[in-house]
Amino acid sequence: MSKEWPLWEIFIRSQHGLAHKHVGSLHAPDAEMAINNARDVYTRRNEGVSIWVVPAREIVASSPGERGELFEPSNSKVYRHPTFFTLPPEVGHL
Repeated sequence: MSKEWPLWEIFIRSQHGLAHKHVGSLHAPDAEMAINNARDVYTRRNEGVSIWVVPAREIVASSPGERGELFEPSNSKVYRHPTFFTLPPEVGHL
């Protein structure tokens, strides 16, 4: 009887970046093996400094079809948009 290992989503932080970026997925029995396999598969050229592995079953996402109702509240908060503020001349070109 064959049981499939859980699916893990892999995020790598590059040497020149501050954010982790999703690079792919792989199957592994646990987090430690997922990190080791991600290192072997996704950082072959020594481009990563940090690896995150996340069980795919734990990721919750919104649907693009919900975009209107999900993001609508932010449209009514104009104070969050940078155009709401005026910059003093001393600031220069920001």
